[in-house]
Amino acid sequence: MVLESTKTHQARDLVKAALEIQGSACLTCSFQIEDMVVLDLVREHAPAIPVLFLDTGYHFAGLYRYRDEMAARYGLNLINVLPQQTVAEQEAQLGILYQSQPDQCCKLRKVKPLFAALEAYDIWFTGLRRVQSPTRANLQVRETFPLPGGKQLEKISPLADWTDREVWLYAREHAIPALPLYDAGYTSIGCEPCTALPSDPANARSGRWAGRKLECGIHIAGSQ
Repeated sequence: MVLESTKTHQARDLVKAALEIQGSACLTCSFQIEDMVVLDLVREHAPAIPVLFLDTGYHFAGLYRYRDEMAARYGLNLINVLPQQTVAEQEAQLGILYQSQPDQCCKLRKVKPLFAALEAYDIWFTGLRRVQSPTRANLQVRETFPLPGGKQLEKISPLADWTDREVWLYAREHAIPALPLYDAGYTSIGCEPCTALPSDPANARSGRWAGRKLECGIHIAGSQ
């Protein structure tokens, strides 16, 4: 029997209360460890919740394998959110954007597709945490998030104040398998061309985008 921590109880209560709000809910999942913990907490109350995965076409092969394994293991209602263009189409038209214009690449392959997909929902669960990056230091567990079209979402981040240790402890106690890329030393895992080992041990996202930025833009309200 697992002895639940105070933070686990708080997160579980937050999830339950959020799901009692009238409206449709979804969860965005990159299949990193914090997202898997939130997924576990949410599925206790809503096992069929739509799980939105941003399929940019640039992910590590190992991440795609893990996504498929977890989708089968838990019977997930997985929705692969796709950009308007395939990787080949985008590169033929615009070149290698992740090298020349990483912000534009993220906009086309992550931000726009996700914001379009979120229009169908009222409640959005995320695995965001304050310790992940200086850009997330002021993260709240509940926030109102405006989409570019004007719709307001209730954005819920149950692990906002969790430490790395607390996340990994929960995963171990609840037998949640971890993405194997962590064993190679990665601490924040996005698209393969824009993900490296962390350059700053104190900043888990310091290996993203070769240090040129820390966010893709999907968690910036009203980005377009």
